Amino acid sequence: MSFSEISDVELWSAIQLDDENAFRLLFDRYWTRLYKTAFRLTKDMETSKEIVHDIFINIWDRRHVLSINSIPKFLLTSVRYQYYNRTRAAKSPIVLTADYNLLDQTSTLNEAETRQAEYDIVCSLKQQLVNLPKRCQEIFLMSRVDNLTNEEIAEQLHISKRTVENQITHALKHLRNTLEDHSVLFTFLCLMTLYK
Repeated sequence: MSFSEISDVELWSAIQLDDENAFRLLFDRYWTRLYKTAFRLTKDMETSKEIVHDIFINIWDRRHVLSINSIPKFLLTSVRYQYYNRTRAAKSPIVLTADYNLLDQTSTLNEAETRQAEYDIVCSLKQQLVNLPKRCQEIFLMSRVDNLTNEEIAEQLHISKRTVENQITHALKHLRNTLEDHSVLFTFLCLMTLYK
């Protein structure tokens, strides 16, 4: 069986059984795509490489506990959050500890806090969408939160791709108008928009 014939599901199953070759195959399959995505955000080669490196280290280290239904979606979301967290860390104040070592305050953030922050952002976005028609809200969330393509949304909802595009455009215009004073949400919205 050739490399291209091995499915992501098969690779992930093998990785969870500690198969390093399967992990290398997964790395080879997605490294370039993830690097290009990270570079679009960071505009920096080294930072982009670090982001991708960190994502794959995290996957290998947590292979026994991670539950991944869609590897492309998981990896795309990981790039977004790595970038978001690095941006947040860069803006975080640096404090001097008792022994005069510089300490980034965000270094103490644990995974639960990161998940909570992500959850808060999604909830805030949902609150900003309440004035839109229900179908428009649903389509936007399927696109930007569930990471479905326009084709996938159209197929699931039995509507045309053009209708999906129109509804997303309408939601984006509404959010741009309402989120200008909410810098974190507005930044996150802009990040999500880059992927569509």
